[in-house]
Amino acid sequence: MASGHCSWASIQKHSPPKLPPPADAGKTAPKWSAPWQPERPSRLDPITHHLAKLGLSGEHGRNLTPATWDFPERNDPTLSGSIKYGLAALSVARNAPLRILPGELIVGSATLREGAQHAVPLLGVSSVSHVTVGFGKVLHTGYKGLRAEIEERLSRGGLDSHGKDLLDSMIMCLDAAAVWQQRNIDLVKQMKRSAPSSEKRFYQNIIDTLERVPENEPANFREAVQSLWSIYAFQRLMGNWSGIGRIDQMLWPYLEKDLKAGTITLDEARELVAHFWIKGTEWIGESNPTGDAQFYQNIILGGIDKDGNEVTNPVTYLVLDVVEELHISDFPIGVRLGDKTPDRLYRKIAEVQRFGGGIVSLYNENVAIEGMLKYGYPLEEAREFTNDGCWEILVPGKTAFIYSPSDMMPALFRALHLYDSEHVEYADFDSLYSAFVTELSKEVNDLQDRIDHHFLDHENTQPLISMFVEGCVESGRGYNERGPKYTVNGIHYGGVTDTANSLYVLKKLVFDENYISLNRFAEILRGNWEGNEGLRNLIRNRFEFYGNDNDESDRMMVRVFDDYTEIVGRVKDRAGVKRPCGISTFGREIDWRMARCASPQGSRVGDILATNCSPTPGSDTKGPTAVLNSYCKMDFTKTVCGATVELKMLPDSLKGENGITALVGLAKTFRQKKGWYMHVDVVDTATLIDAQMHPEKYPNLPVRVAGWSARFNTLCKEWQDMIIQRTQQIV
Repeated sequence: MASGHCSWASIQKHSPPKLPPPADAGKTAPKWSAPWQPERPSRLDPITHHLAKLGLSGEHGRNLTPATWDFPERNDPTLSGSIKYGLAALSVARNAPLRILPGELIVGSATLREGAQHAVPLLGVSSVSHVTVGFGKVLHTGYKGLRAEIEERLSRGGLDSHGKDLLDSMIMCLDAAAVWQQRNIDLVKQMKRSAPSSEKRFYQNIIDTLERVPENEPANFREAVQSLWSIYAFQRLMGNWSGIGRIDQMLWPYLEKDLKAGTITLDEARELVAHFWIKGTEWIGESNPTGDAQFYQNIILGGIDKDGNEVTNPVTYLVLDVVEELHISDFPIGVRLGDKTPDRLYRKIAEVQRFGGGIVSLYNENVAIEGMLKYGYPLEEAREFTNDGCWEILVPGKTAFIYSPSDMMPALFRALHLYDSEHVEYADFDSLYSAFVTELSKEVNDLQDRIDHHFLDHENTQPLISMFVEGCVESGRGYNERGPKYTVNGIHYGGVTDTANSLYVLKKLVFDENYISLNRFAEILRGNWEGNEGLRNLIRNRFEFYGNDNDESDRMMVRVFDDYTEIVGRVKDRAGVKRPCGISTFGREIDWRMARCASPQGSRVGDILATNCSPTPGSDTKGPTAVLNSYCKMDFTKTVCGATVELKMLPDSLKGENGITALVGLAKTFRQKKGWYMHVDVVDTATLIDAQMHPEKYPNLPVRVAGWSARFNTLCKEWQDMIIQRTQQIV
């Protein structure tokens, strides 16, 4: 074994630290997962399982502390926002509590409550999320390379005082990261001094690693994993919620080198990956209204690189091994499927998906890349896409991203005069549809005007995140002031499914069949269906809506989709901001429900309707293949910012080899039919209802919400109900 290299094989030779018994020793521990799940493989060391259980218990998150020490610079009017940020980073590095646990192979913890609350400690301003910064670049160059880039730009001059302050603050952030790193090293040295002689080598291995990275490029896989975590954890300590991106692409060169040299085995590498994954649980227990796994820590696996070569490699499978065994959902995974995806990866995805939790979702990279090319991105950058920490896609390390969400249904309600009592009459369906499109166009135009003023915050420049995004160093402008190469504000509408279903009903009942007048129908909707339950039931039982592979209803969905994407697509880039189109609700179907009127498809005020680009709950009765067939009739190259379909699968229908085959078939169908993004959650509705009534029985029951997974019992009842009411599909 090479000097300084630390794996579980070498650790065990040098006696790893003896761990204390779990807090619940002697008691019956609650199950980590649901009773219907198959038996999990057991590859990882007991110490790894102990640390995973500790993280999943929420103990670390509950013990987060706020940054309450004195920071007078916050109110100093002589300091710019950038300089205040740099000083805050230095203060955090010097004062934030440290946490290093016995037995950890990867160390460094974001211990401040503000970080988990999406805020910059000491400054009282919002931090950054919905982005994936350039971790791969900094991993390769080390902080040393990033510092050299910033200093070179400063030496060339030509920056105004604002730009110089920004770059000076970046240097302060690097100094702060070094201070924090040294404090961690000093703590490990202290642990080593008090450890028995048999454990001293264990701690020295950690010290040797921390003293090299992330300041320098890693020399081996162990250093690479630690470096990536150290870089990422300091961002989290300062409140930033970045996605990580293509972790298998970033780490594979280091593992490949070690494997060829014989200095590591795949089993040893798996332990290191597992310890990285366990670190992602450290904020569990901190309050979050949408579940305690939503910190935008998304991971991308597989797909092609900028040259068109498949990325899938042994790290890809090690990550999936760890998720399969530990069932940690705090790093939601998106796997890119394309023409070169190996069959082995399809099978591995299915093996992990059958355990539930919705942890592994799927992108169709062919469609995503084609959409980015049509939008004007260069081929090499499009091929490298990751997500923003949720599921919208972007060019990592080059993009500042936010999105603007809206509900489509009010545009139809206005066309029907449901917000007033005016008589409503149109000569034909196309006239009604044209009125709806006019209302939608007005909304989008108003939104485009507001976006002109986004990303113009010259005080909150976010130096730490900015130096990880191409363009900011060169321009001397920060993340929040259009400094990055790409500034993107996605336009996202939800309610598309329910709008299309409602238009379909209006076309059939009012105009094609003359079953009821439009004005009478509008009166019924204003009255929330009161006294008209017969008509409501007729609609709900007679019509096959979107999601059942019914060509007639799906044509209406495609028509609405095409007109919406055309309206948004009229403005691709203005005032330095790209404005790609997307379809999403991200849980806002819960917030929107009381502001929505009753709808022609049969919904009442207060009903929770369709999520994202999925069918309306309970309306998709023909099975998962029919859902995919309906979904894939749309051209998703028009929605560069994404459109998602969810499938909730009955676990009993996915047992054994036939179940794996079925999941593989769904994934391949999704890719072949040109879907965009799909997440499959394998969970029994009865289990969810039981978990709602008895949360103590299911402390680690994750479910897919949208671009993230969350532990079910950390969701509020409205969010739980939304998950429960999704249609239970059977293969």
